Amino acid sequence: MQKTSVSDLHVHGFRIQPESRGRLLRQTPAILWFTGLSAAGKSAIADKVEALLHASGQLTYILDGDSIRLGLCKDLGFADADRHENVRRVAEVAKLMADAGLVVLVCLISPFRRDRELARSTAGRHRFAEIHVHASLAVAESRDPKGLYRLARTGAIQHFSGIDSPYEQPTVPDVFIDTCSKSIDEGADLVVNWLNSR
Repeated sequence: MQKTSVSDLHVHGFRIQPESRGRLLRQTPAILWFTGLSAAGKSAIADKVEALLHASGQLTYILDGDSIRLGLCKDLGFADADRHENVRRVAEVAKLMADAGLVVLVCLISPFRRDRELARSTAGRHRFAEIHVHASLAVAESRDPKGLYRLARTGAIQHFSGIDSPYEQPTVPDVFIDTCSKSIDEGADLVVNWLNSR
């Protein structure tokens, strides 16, 4: 199959812009990008944030790593190049959803800084928040709801963030949540407060 050249494309200047869709929904579109080790609490906090936003009348959607890998990214593994492509695809989808006026919550380990920076630039810096959901490796491993750390320690799975593949912690996240000391509710409140303050 021949690859399309960027010079072959022309983006039509449609009349209705993302800001207009947000006004129609009476909300400000945003992308809340939850990053952290497996079992740090990303999905649990995003779920609580979505419930709070939904209760206040906001239209939201969660793009969760496990669900994404069952569909959009089911052809990808966990080598570095595949992880990069996983983040790229999800960032593009999140951008489209934010363009439609939604508040999008993304829950991906997204272990590499350069990939999270790509997600921010793809999504639009003005509507993107990097949310670092932190748990020490020892705590995350003790939680291990899916048994993945145990499998990684035995070599049954490879390229596992924090074990045989690095997790590069954000240096200056928009929101930092340490789930070793904060509850799910407290973490969710931090995110909603950030969203309401911008």
